[in-house]
Amino acid sequence: MTAPVPALPPNILSIQSWVSYGHVGNAAAVFPLQRLGFEVWPIHTVQFSNHTGYGAWTGTVFPPELVADLLNGIEARGVLAQCNAVLSGYMGSEGTVSAVVEAVRRVRAAHPAALYCCDPVMGDVGRGVFVRPELPELIRTQAVPEADIVTPNQFELELLTRRGVKTLPGALEAARLLRERLREGGPRIVVVTSLVREDAPEGVIETLAVTGEGAWLCRTPLIPLDPPRNGTGDAIAALFLGQYLKTGDAGQALSLSMSALYALLDLTHRMGTREIQLVAAQDEYARPSQVFDAERVG
Repeated sequence: MTAPVPALPPNILSIQSWVSYGHVGNAAAVFPLQRLGFEVWPIHTVQFSNHTGYGAWTGTVFPPELVADLLNGIEARGVLAQCNAVLSGYMGSEGTVSAVVEAVRRVRAAHPAALYCCDPVMGDVGRGVFVRPELPELIRTQAVPEADIVTPNQFELELLTRRGVKTLPGALEAARLLRERLREGGPRIVVVTSLVREDAPEGVIETLAVTGEGAWLCRTPLIPLDPPRNGTGDAIAALFLGQYLKTGDAGQALSLSMSALYALLDLTHRMGTREIQLVAAQDEYARPSQVFDAERVG
């Protein structure tokens, strides 16, 4: 008997950087989404030999016009109406921010229900702001208002809201303030990654998801990765978006995505590698072997 033909997988347009060696940007996002069952249409904003955390790299930054040109080619295939979501990460220039926002608008014109997940990559604790000085304001005023989901780390949440975050009530307040700036009519979800607060238990790291229905906190053991591994923010944005598209439940998506990320980082730590072990941990993405529940906190 011939096996039944499966349904076509959903599609995600991912506009991010690319590295040939290692895993950041699209090189951290595409494969986990594929393992979750999504077709991914990657558009690369840069092509580097490796991530910049090594201090030296080769490659080039692509002009913003390339994003529009590649989208034109995809649109010519008549498939934009089949795009379920847009994911963006590092945007290195003003032109790239504008190009990503225009891409989102063009996808929504063909498929109004498509979601936009914006990972506002701008900086981190210890490193500070590592993008051009004008980019945080451009992301805040141009990209965030188009987004349905934003995934800032704690430093980026403070930068976007201009509020310090030291406690859970402070994190909730800042996340809700940022949520008000997201696109009306969408789910308006704020996911705060790498949350370290004064009123948390020792030896843990947390991620907070805030929606109109409530807020959820997922806590995992803090893995002593020194230096911190690049690409983890890119991976969690992709994992959360994928799980939310599959479940439609922010709390469940938070639990599953953070459980998968913990497994990925734990394996990376045990293997002692500088790059996250994205391929070795692949079985964890769809079915994490250890599930950390998301606790409702608001």
